[in-house]
This record gives sequence, C-alpha cells and structure tokens, in this order.
Amino acid sequence: MNDPLRPFAGRVAVVTGGASGIGRACCELLAQRGAVVVVVDRQADMAAAVAQALGGRAYALDIADVAAVERTAARIEAEVGPVRMLLNAAGIVQPNAVPPEAIAWAQYDRLYEVNLRGTFAMAAAFGSRMARRGAGAILNIASISAMRSTPLHAYGPLKAAILGMTENLAGEWARSGVRVNCISPGAVLTPAMQASFDQGLRDRAVMAANSATGRICLPEEIARAAAFLLSDEASAITGVNLPVDHGWLAAGSWPTFGGLRPATTPPQEAPDAVARP
Repeated sequence: MNDPLRPFAGRVAVVTGGASGIGRACCELLAQRGAVVVVVDRQADMAAAVAQALGGRAYALDIADVAAVERTAARIEAEVGPVRMLLNAAGIVQPNAVPPEAIAWAQYDRLYEVNLRGTFAMAAAFGSRMARRGAGAILNIASISAMRSTPLHAYGPLKAAILGMTENLAGEWARSGVRVNCISPGAVLTPAMQASFDQGLRDRAVMAANSATGRICLPEEIARAAAFLLSDEASAITGVNLPVDHGWLAAGSWPTFGGLRPATTPPQEAPDAVARP
C-alpha cells in the first residue's frame, strides 16, 4: 500500500537550482515525501551539502551549457536511475530595472541562456527520456512578471516564453504519459531577495502591500504547490501555469478603486513575519 505521507517513495526527482532558494525548499519537501532527490546546481559545494543532508545526490552543472546538460542527464540516469520528476528552478534575476536601451547585451544573453534556453535544454533532455518510458512530470518555474507589464524588459519576456514552452511540451508528450506544468511565483523571501532588502534595493513593505494578502511568499509555499503539481494527485493537470503570489495579480487593479478593503477581523501574524534561520 502506498504511504500517503511519502507519495514519491523511490521516485528520482531532479531539481535544478536546488542549492538555494525555491529550489532548495523544493528539494527538502520532495525528500521528505520520499523522493530520491538529485540536486543540480552550478554551485557545487552548496549542492553537495544539500544533497548530503537529504540523502540524495548532487551534480554540478551550468544549465546554459546545453552539451553539458545532455551529458549530465545521461550520467544521472546511469548512476541514480530513471528520472520520474524534473523541477526547473534554476534561474538568474535581472539586477536592475533600466530602460530597454540601457540593458547590456551580455546581460541579456546570459538571462536568455540560463532562464530560457537552459530550462528548455533540461526539459528536452529529461522529458524525452520520460516519454520513451511512458511516465513523468516536469515543472518549470516562471514568474508573475511573465503576465504583467514590468520594467524588467529582459527577465519578464523570457519568463513569458517559459509559459509558452510549457504548453508546447505538455502537448508534445501528453500521450506519452508526461505532464508538463508551470508555477509563476510572486515575490519570494529567498536569500537573494533578503539581500536586496538589506541593500535597500527593494522595499519589502511596498512589495507586501501590493499583494492581496499583504504578504510575500516563503520558499516553502512555492514548494508545496510544486509538490502537488508533480504528484499523482494532479494526474489530470498538464499545460497549466499556476501563480503562487499571495494575490499580487488579483490585487493589481484595486488601487484605481481606492485600494484593497481592510481586514474585517484582526489578522493573525503572517507566517513570513517569523524570523527564519
């Protein structure tokens, strides 16, 4: 009988960007639910530490190197086993919201190579193998900036392309038993986001105030949504994009009507107000 607390028991899950942030939170939850987690990250030492803590494996990889992606996919399947789940969390942020003509082409190219081409290369390498075996689930991480106008003129459109890629791959492999979905996180309290708060580059209070709940996401909240979409509980779901954003998308037009209504009852302390190690 399947253990409901360990629905991924024995399944191999590859997580890119698994050494920190959203990727690490996903690794931790998938391992807790029984998966054999493979941490893929260009930060080799950090990936190894996460894998060791979770009883998994680590592979150093820059997903922008598409030839290395295929070699690593072959190694993982030979050394760990057939991959049943792929979570594409690796990505880099656009460090400055500048006018389009001010974006350095080298920066734009790097964003494209990692965020879009690298995500596609990983999906192609592992998804094709899953399709040949007749089973698998892929989850891509995009962003709410893919669905709204922002001054992130490189990052946002590249994340929007991931939405289209997700739908295409879902159609490509659906009859072969492979589901492909996407999550678009809102602002997430990752180490990188905390660093931007500490440096005064972003204002946490302003970001939280622009969501419906008045909060920003924790990595664990993204991980819970990811685990659902990768699970058999989501067996009828493919080709979708799930925003996990504390209602940032829903709240966007409310300022033109005077803003969101205040709470009708005193709100409980927001979970992300609790200090985290």
